[in-house]
Amino acid sequence: MLPQKMTVVDVAKPGGPEALVLAQWPLPGIGDDDVLIQVAAAGLNRADILQRRGFYPSPAGAPANPGMEVAGTVVAVGRNASEFRIGDSVCALVQGGGYSEYCAAPCAQVLPVPGKLNLIEAASLPEAYFTVWSNLFEFGRLQPGERLLVHGGSSGIGVAAIQLASALGNTVYVTAGSDEKCRFCEQLGAARAFNYNTQDFVAEVAAATGKAGVNVVLDMVGGSYMPRNLQVLAPEGRLVMIATQGGAQAQVDIMRIMQYRLVVTGSTLRGRPVEFKRQIKAKLLQHVWPLLGQGRIHPIVDQVFPLAEVARAHAYMESSAHKGKIILSVA
Repeated sequence: MLPQKMTVVDVAKPGGPEALVLAQWPLPGIGDDDVLIQVAAAGLNRADILQRRGFYPSPAGAPANPGMEVAGTVVAVGRNASEFRIGDSVCALVQGGGYSEYCAAPCAQVLPVPGKLNLIEAASLPEAYFTVWSNLFEFGRLQPGERLLVHGGSSGIGVAAIQLASALGNTVYVTAGSDEKCRFCEQLGAARAFNYNTQDFVAEVAAATGKAGVNVVLDMVGGSYMPRNLQVLAPEGRLVMIATQGGAQAQVDIMRIMQYRLVVTGSTLRGRPVEFKRQIKAKLLQHVWPLLGQGRIHPIVDQVFPLAEVARAHAYMESSAHKGKIILSVA
């Protein structure tokens, strides 16, 4: 029998890591198309930090507490969620509520744990691969043989993008914040990694590609990177923006966009409808989950923190010292 209450991480009031507190909440209900997951692990994302600071609240109807990806065991299924059974090991993308002992998720956003991965590793997958697939291969139209530049190569998103694009036949260049992180990215499959604190990535990409440039840029910086991103793109290149860690305002050389026939696009994932995520899930099951099952790509978990030490986990993420994903252990 399921308990009536569960432990969750709540935000007492917007602020620093100390704003995260443990609380007791009722278990979430599930709809006909949902499953209820007993959470073993939850992944951390930059969006969780923004939510904690009061800048990125959960969408209407979603749990108010943070957490956008989980892994665990199915303990209840909705009437239409026949794809899963009680006892299944799964991971899921959710709009909120992942920092909890139990979490409801639409069946369309729930995937089986691939291969022999454990639940800690599985919790690192959903947000990264939903984001990478939708932005690189849907919006960015990345094709085999094309060249890709990924900013923030040692982040959870960066790690997924490097491995997946390399496995699917692309040449990947990345930026990272230290020589150590650059070597880490190259070990994952990046052809070259550039230390953005000591190197000019525009010049380095030009040298590495014989001035041909890259076909796609995946950018989570924004701000001052915008004009430089346009400079590294080859004719008919695509710039895909997924975050604004360096600011949301930038100057744009419109003539360069016109002359080189460039495409500038971007997206957020959290608020997209379930049907969009269902389509991405189908692509992941077809193209990505087999690679994970075969070990051709693999999760990189930097550090695991107990749920009670969530404030320390957030502080660690904000230090940017990590390489790969940070995970909360809930079980």
